[in-house]
Amino acid sequence: MSNSQPSLILVLNCGSSSIKFAVFPVDADPLPRTPLWNGKVQGIGGPAPNFGESGVEPFPVELDAEHPHTAALQFIQERISKRLDGRRVTTVAHRVVHGGSRYWAPTLVTQQMLDDLRSYIPLAPLHQPFPLKAMGLLLEQRPDIVQVACFDTAFHHSLPKVEQILPLPYSAWERGLRRYGFHGLSYDYMSHALPERHGDLARGRTIVAHLGSGASLCAMQNLESVATTMGFSALDGLMMGTRTGSLDPGALLYLVEVERLSLEEVGSTLYNQSGLLGVSGISAEPRVVVKHENDPGEAGERARIALALYVRRIVREIGALTAVLGGLDLLVFTAGVGEHNAFVRERVCRDLAFLGIKLDADANTINAPVISTTGSRVRVALEPTNEEWVAARCTQKLMIAG
Repeated sequence: MSNSQPSLILVLNCGSSSIKFAVFPVDADPLPRTPLWNGKVQGIGGPAPNFGESGVEPFPVELDAEHPHTAALQFIQERISKRLDGRRVTTVAHRVVHGGSRYWAPTLVTQQMLDDLRSYIPLAPLHQPFPLKAMGLLLEQRPDIVQVACFDTAFHHSLPKVEQILPLPYSAWERGLRRYGFHGLSYDYMSHALPERHGDLARGRTIVAHLGSGASLCAMQNLESVATTMGFSALDGLMMGTRTGSLDPGALLYLVEVERLSLEEVGSTLYNQSGLLGVSGISAEPRVVVKHENDPGEAGERARIALALYVRRIVREIGALTAVLGGLDLLVFTAGVGEHNAFVRERVCRDLAFLGIKLDADANTINAPVISTTGSRVRVALEPTNEEWVAARCTQKLMIAG
């Protein structure tokens, strides 16, 4: 192909059961927030995977049962090829959950870097392996394409040491055991979007609640991360869909020493069998669990306590971060649950009324950009996240600088 053809950035967000992609123009300045097109394969590894993209309704796909992620990536490549229309993909940006203490800026992908990043798989086993697999495959298949890794831990590089250090022997800090912070691409996007919508208010004492299947909070001041709930691993902080969030370490010792669970069984319990799913016994999705709150007997009781605990953990951590900030000016909900589950937002704000939060019920119901009343001491807002744009923008800047 001629080098004069328009160039594109392909952003890949590879997870355990889905691969999302978005395509952006390399040379656009400013980079548009909306991609040229996007899509995803979801249900990877399950009985009924499907694919959907811009302008195309989701449809079933067949994936190799032994190598479903490889097959899904190949399928996405084929679909993208059909829409290039004389353009060419020159750069691929990957969302990578964990960069450890070595990688916190967008970085060109090399085999050495891949080997380094594999050592962080135990810290994020639900997420870390899959972008690394995609990077490795593309290094083999398309060595002509530039690949860039964009790290979820990078935005939290501004955390003060007192927020990073763990209360373990100091030698643990020296070995790299520390609170890194996650969902950084989402919070990075908020640092751009919030001042556009809320002006100087966003530069004050802000807490962003990234509530999805994984969930965390970030306290921001001057649009930088100063504290966050998810620290050393993707288990920390809030209760999540299938993950525990923060847990008394004595409970883990009990599982190992008394109940004789293996380390593998403990890991599976913490990552896959806990959270909303584990407590409710129904689902990892709040919108599903809430439908069973009025069920008779144990089913209804477990649904109610699961949601009460889920909300309580959010409220508790917002309270803690408010104390760190010395007050609160702006509370923002984002990600799948945060953007679309009005009842979760209502219950959280109800329990935060002591901060002077007053919710506008009608605005909350329709997922309006501002859901607090004019008389609320804290502005409460919704802001859809855009991790793909952040990855594309970081990659574009790296290419220009390089």
